[in-house]
Amino acid sequence: MTAIVELRNVSRRFGQSSAPALDGLSLEVLRGEIMALLGPSGCGKSTTLRLIAGLEQPDDGEIWLNGAMVASPRHSAPPEARGIGMVFQDYALFPHLTVLENVAFGLHRLPKSQRHARAAQALALVGLGEFGARYAHQLSGGQQQRVALARALAPRPAVVLLDEPFSNLDAALRVQMRDDLRDILRRAEATAIFVTHDQAEALALGDRVALLRAGRLEQVGRPDELFQRPRTRFVAEFMGAADFVPAQVVGGVLLTELGRVDQALPLPDGTQLDLLVRFDDLELLPQDHGCGVIVGRTYEGPSFMYLVEMESGLRLRCQTSHICRYQLGDRVCVDLRHDHALVAFVDGLAI
Repeated sequence: MTAIVELRNVSRRFGQSSAPALDGLSLEVLRGEIMALLGPSGCGKSTTLRLIAGLEQPDDGEIWLNGAMVASPRHSAPPEARGIGMVFQDYALFPHLTVLENVAFGLHRLPKSQRHARAAQALALVGLGEFGARYAHQLSGGQQQRVALARALAPRPAVVLLDEPFSNLDAALRVQMRDDLRDILRRAEATAIFVTHDQAEALALGDRVALLRAGRLEQVGRPDELFQRPRTRFVAEFMGAADFVPAQVVGGVLLTELGRVDQALPLPDGTQLDLLVRFDDLELLPQDHGCGVIVGRTYEGPSFMYLVEMESGLRLRCQTSHICRYQLGDRVCVDLRHDHALVAFVDGLAI
C-alpha cells in the first residue's frame, strides 16, 4: 500500500539545553490507515502531529505527504497547502456560526454554490444531517466533536489529524465516540493519525499503533503485536496488565517461583530473565499452606482483581470470576497456566 505520510529521521528541539522532543523519528502511515500515536506525557506525540500539520518545522529530517516533501530544516510548506484536516481537543468551533457554516468554513476554495452541499454531505456522514441550523452551544460534547470531524473531512484531506479527540468527554461517551469515530473514518475512506495516552483507545481504534518514548519510536505494529509480542519491557508495561516473574534457564527449561515452565529458549544454563505474565495467565487456588497471600482486592463487576504477594515479595495480579471470593490475608497457590509462549526479557529486551 502507498504511504501517505512519511517521517524520515525527524528531530525537533525546543532550546539547545533540553532533550529533543523528537529524536530521529521515522514512521510511515499508509493510505486508508488509522494510526494511533501512543505514549506517556512528553514523549513527542503532539509534537509529531504539529510537525505533520506544519505548525512546527523539523530541525533534522524530512516530512513527506502524498509523495511530496513538505518539510525539512530548510523548507516548510504552509499548513493550508498540505491537504491536512485537523480535529483539536477543544473542537475550536465558531460560536457565531451555525453548524453548517462551521463545516463549510474551510471550503473557501470551492465555488460558493458547492460549499453548502459539500458541508451537508460531511454532516450527513457523521450523523448530524438535521443539525445544520443549530449553533455549537446547542449541541452536546459528542455532537460538537462530530461537527469538528465533519469540518476536518469536508475538504477531503489527504490525512486527518486528531489530537486527544476524546479528552473532553465523560467515560461512557468516550467509548461510544471511539466506536463511532472508527466507523466514520472507515466510511470516509480517510487516512488518520490520532494522538492518545490511553492504551484502550489505541488498541480499539488503531489499525497500527506507534508507541513513543522520550521522542523515539519504541515499537510500531498492529495492536495485538504490541500487546502480545512487545519488543521491550517498557512496551509491555505501558500496554498494561503486565507483571514480571523472575526465571532461570536450567536444563533447557525455565524455573520460576511459580514452578517449571517448559519453554525452550536459546540461552545457556544459568541465564536470569523475566517472564511477562498477565492476569489471564494465572489461576488462584485456595490452599492453607499456599505460597501467596491476598493483599489487595478490587471488585470489577463480573470479576475480582486480586493482588497476591508471594513469599519472595513478588506481587502478581490475578483475575477471578465474581463468584470466586477471597478475603484479605487468605493464603493461596498461584498456578501459571498459559496456552501460549511467554515473552522473556533479558536486560529489558525481548528475546
